[in-house]
Amino acid sequence: MKILIVSDTHRKHQALEQVLEKVRPIDMMIHLGDAEGCEDYIEALADCPVEIVAGNNDFFSGLDREKEIWIGKYKVLLTHGHYYYVSVNKETIIQEAKGRGCDIVMFGHTHVPYLYQEDGITALNPGSLSYPRQEGRRPSYIIMEIDREGEAHFTINYL
Repeated sequence: MKILIVSDTHRKHQALEQVLEKVRPIDMMIHLGDAEGCEDYIEALADCPVEIVAGNNDFFSGLDREKEIWIGKYKVLLTHGHYYYVSVNKETIIQEAKGRGCDIVMFGHTHVPYLYQEDGITALNPGSLSYPRQEGRRPSYIIMEIDREGEAHFTINYL
């Protein structure tokens, strides 16, 4: 199973379109907020099951603030992250995921890619495809792959 994880597209879809062309076929796409009213377009563009949560710029959105889903054997918390102070530190969101019995927490908001794995939990942020803030400022995304044994593997990728 191959899952594309993105965040913070902010109504700018050129990089998302390029990524989809590059990584297809995918089995699922996860968008971690700040789609800014473009959810229908993103879902149509992905042409596969899509999970989207609301970000801090998704005003008047009917999107869920966060979701708990299962991907294979993994319980996953999807959130934009701004309610957990992810710009300051990641400990709060990691503790929240652990407290909910999640194996993986996925968040956005910082526009900086992040991948942390320790003590049975994976915390990740794909960065931003539209307004990257990390050194080099290259648009980023994460690919999650579930292998034949059901194990998850993650790679941070750049355009």
